[in-house]
Amino acid sequence: MKIEPIRAFEDNYIWALRHDGQVAVVDPGEAAPVARFLAATGDRLCAILVTHRHGDHIGGINELVAHRPVPVFGPAKEAAEVVTHPMKDGETVRIPALGEEFTVIEAPGHTLGHVAYYRPEVLFCGDTLFGAGCGRVFEGTLDQMHASLARIAALPAATLVYCAHEYTQSCLRFAQRVEPDNPHIAARISHVDQLCADNQASVPSTLAEEIATNPFLRWQSPAVIAAATTRLGHPPGSDAETFAAIRRWRDSL
Repeated sequence: MKIEPIRAFEDNYIWALRHDGQVAVVDPGEAAPVARFLAATGDRLCAILVTHRHGDHIGGINELVAHRPVPVFGPAKEAAEVVTHPMKDGETVRIPALGEEFTVIEAPGHTLGHVAYYRPEVLFCGDTLFGAGCGRVFEGTLDQMHASLARIAALPAATLVYCAHEYTQSCLRFAQRVEPDNPHIAARISHVDQLCADNQASVPSTLAEEIATNPFLRWQSPAVIAAATTRLGHPPGSDAETFAAIRRWRDSL
């Protein structure tokens, strides 16, 4: 299977999973970019995967399936208006045309029903985890988001993280404010700046890279704990409190 980005809106990625003339797409917020991709490649749409219900992730589905009736896998807790195959935590999404299976990971926080899709070495995480960042907590709680990120952080380090937005540059600038002396962040900034200057995607990253540079996964780092202590006015009492202090800081900017 080959995975390619389809750019949508200003900074969204719709991920195309391709194999032998068949393609599944993840979070098609717009139909037109997918239609252009299909016309250019000659591939046939075989499935759609949805991580959560926000319009920039599901807005193109009705138009796509109007002429291409394919299964739409998505969270059982939301997006009922477009999802034909509601999925729960631990269930398996099977896409026979691609010869692929993905395990559903419930990842509430950004929305209450948000899910991610995982198979060894590949994670589609929507708006839960970004390059050097994480999604805002719109519906869930900060504790839920921390728990969701902890589940993701426990996956194998070589996992490729396919998030849904090109936010890495701005997220890295914040990461450097949290940990100004982290050499991995400085090196990643240089690399990502060059990619963006060349109009190349900064994602996927590896989970190992995220654990080394993403402040929202580094709640046990002494520098991140120190930053959280400054924000709170007292040492955080838990990893979740460290995470929450850093997320609130990001939200305030």
